[in-house]
Amino acid sequence: MPDFILRKWSAWSPEINDGDDRLIDANNVSVPACVPKLLQRRLTPLAKAVFAVADRCIDAGEALPVVFSSAHGELSKSLEMLKAIQAGEELSPTAFSLSVHNAIAGLFSIAYHNHQEITVIASGREGIAPAFIDALGILHEGANEVLVVLYDEPIADFYPTAPFNLNSAGSCVLALRLSLSGAGLSLSLNRSTDTRDAGEHSVQLLAFLKFLLTDEQALNLGNWTWCKK
Repeated sequence: MPDFILRKWSAWSPEINDGDDRLIDANNVSVPACVPKLLQRRLTPLAKAVFAVADRCIDAGEALPVVFSSAHGELSKSLEMLKAIQAGEELSPTAFSLSVHNAIAGLFSIAYHNHQEITVIASGREGIAPAFIDALGILHEGANEVLVVLYDEPIADFYPTAPFNLNSAGSCVLALRLSLSGAGLSLSLNRSTDTRDAGEHSVQLLAFLKFLLTDEQALNLGNWTWCKK
């Protein structure tokens, strides 16, 4: 039996352009009309992409449990605040509140009136697997479907990367609508005894997106293996 069914997915990545209609045009990201104008003004380019991608995987007025996962979130906002402090400038309370790791998830829950369970993971070197594990837990607890949103963007050169593979070539957002049954792509997730250096969340995210877009039947990342059924 497969571990889960991938019912629907959508993605945005300037690094990948293969014509698949599930990929949003990297140069044409528009915020869904259901998002209030006041909230739209608070969205960064990465947040706009998250909203646009996630919106494709849910129906109008629908609220699903959601698992958000990112290695660094919008770390660039924190860096800008540090620069402001260094320059002796006052910090904006709004800027601070939107710099925390769950800021995008919070704005999403407000815009979509989503009162379902929402989890935000900072997985780092554990990669993308924790988001799937959390989503499977929600499904086995009784939810019919769950939305997983994986996102990351390159971090500034200010932060050291060696010897860790912290950075990716470009930004990427991937939304996955998962269930335990129904129509869709059957996938299994198994823990491996091998230990692989697959890089952090941002690097693994691009690898998983490419896995979905190709005929490749298995993907090994870190201690985990995803298989298409």
